[in-house]
Amino acid sequence: MTPRTAVPLAAPPRAVRRPAARPASPFRFFDAAVVRRRRLGPSIVRITFGGEQLREFAGGGRDQSFSLFLPHPGQAEPVVPVELGDAWFAAWRAMDPSVRAVMRSYTVCGQRPEAGEVDVDFVLHGDTGPATRWARGARPGDRVRLLGPRTAENKSVGFRPPSDTDWVLLAADETALPAVAGILAWLPAGTRARVWVEVPRAEDTRPLPTAADAEVTWLVREDGRAHGAVVEAVRAAVLPAGTPYAWLAGESGAVRALRRHLVSERGLERGRVAFSGYWRLGVSEEGLRAEALAGAA
Repeated sequence: MTPRTAVPLAAPPRAVRRPAARPASPFRFFDAAVVRRRRLGPSIVRITFGGEQLREFAGGGRDQSFSLFLPHPGQAEPVVPVELGDAWFAAWRAMDPSVRAVMRSYTVCGQRPEAGEVDVDFVLHGDTGPATRWARGARPGDRVRLLGPRTAENKSVGFRPPSDTDWVLLAADETALPAVAGILAWLPAGTRARVWVEVPRAEDTRPLPTAADAEVTWLVREDGRAHGAVVEAVRAAVLPAGTPYAWLAGESGAVRALRRHLVSERGLERGRVAFSGYWRLGVSEEGLRAEALAGAA
C-alpha cells in the first residue's frame, strides 16, 4: 500500500486592506434655467428655476440654503469647476474672477420635485450688485447652476429647535423673509411663535401661512424706521414665559445686537440662539467674502 503523501494546506489568503470609500458629499451641482418670474412687491421678485436635475434637489425645508451660480454679462451660462466633491470651493477660487460664475447664497422659497422646480426670492437693492442686476433682467431660458442638497438632512438647514423648546422667536429683515416663511410653514400645529420682520415698504408684506400659534409683527421702513428697527422692537417686547429658541437673520449688525440683547439682557443660553448675518450695511458680498477668506487664511 502506497503511503499517502501529506499535502501542505494552502495558506489562507491575506486580507487586502482597501482604502475606505469617502462618503458622498451631501451637496452637488444642479443644472437649471429660469422658468418664470413674478413680482411679489416693490422690493422682491420670485424667480422659478426648472430642470430635470432639480427633481433630485432634496431640500430639507425651514431655512434651507444653497449656493446659486450666475453668469457674467455676455456668458451663455455660468462657468463653474468640474464637479469635485467638497473640493469645489478651492477650485472655484482658483479660477479667473472675471470668468468664474458669480456665487451668491439664497434660501429655498418653495420646490416641486415632481416638476423639477425651485423658487427663489431676490431682494432688489437698486443696481448695486451683480445678482440684483441679473434678477432684474432674468428671462425664461437663462441658465444657472445650483449647489444644493442631495439629502434632506444637511448642514445648510439652520433652524433646529431643541426638543424642550416652549416657544420660538424669529427676527429678520427682508433678505431672510423666505426663511421665516419656510420656518413658519414647517412649525408643528400649536407651536407658540413671536415673529418680527422688517421690510422696506408696506407692499412687501405678505401672508405667512402656518399651523403654529404665531404672532407676526411687520416693521416697515418707509414709515420712518431705519435699518435695524427689528432690534428696538424685540427689546421693547414682553416675551412669553417658558424656554425659548431664537432664530435671527438679516443685516449682520442688527443680528449681533439682537443676539447680545437676548443673551446678556434676557438671559437666553447661547446655544438656544441661532443667528446668521446675511449681509452688512455698506459692504458688498464680495467684500464680506474677502474678509471671510482672509480670516480663514
